[in-house]
Amino acid sequence: MSPSDLVLAAILLSAPVGTPEQVPVPERWPAVREAIHKTAVRWEIMDPREERYLLAVREDFEPDLNLLRKRYVELSDAPKLIECQRLPDRRTVNELIKFNRAFRKHLEEREVWEQDRSDLFTQTMQETDRLYQHWDAIRDAQCDFYYVTVRRAALKKLREAIGEEAFLAGVMPSYVPEWRFAFAP
Repeated sequence: MSPSDLVLAAILLSAPVGTPEQVPVPERWPAVREAIHKTAVRWEIMDPREERYLLAVREDFEPDLNLLRKRYVELSDAPKLIECQRLPDRRTVNELIKFNRAFRKHLEEREVWEQDRSDLFTQTMQETDRLYQHWDAIRDAQCDFYYVTVRRAALKKLREAIGEEAFLAGVMPSYVPEWRFAFAP
């Protein structure tokens, strides 16, 4: 694989989805495939574990290339995996999600017995579910057995939900609507 192969890979991957491409000739195929794999992994649009089946055969060159191009577009503004360092560890995330779900169940049970406050419980459950979605994205981003593309998409979803400033500062949302808790003096 030469530097020109890496340049070709970058050009191929960044071209618009659907751009027709000639399938590389058999003698060039290994070098072109290796260059595309290396570039796609470095750009975090392909997980290294996908190398065994993406661009595995020459006949799949164009559809596989289009898949990678689509990812390139979809993840162009997604945070890189290094951003996972801003997030709590997976064990902590799982505990917070567990509490969120238990709190949601508690609200459902109370709603049955306190029907005069049904609107309040419904609203609080919606807030709890929204916060669950944020923490579910955090969990997906921290799940190292997910492919890099799934993890980056989760980071993007989280950043869009909590805002760029909070994301960059590492300020995570509450895991339950704490503002609903009434504290006695």
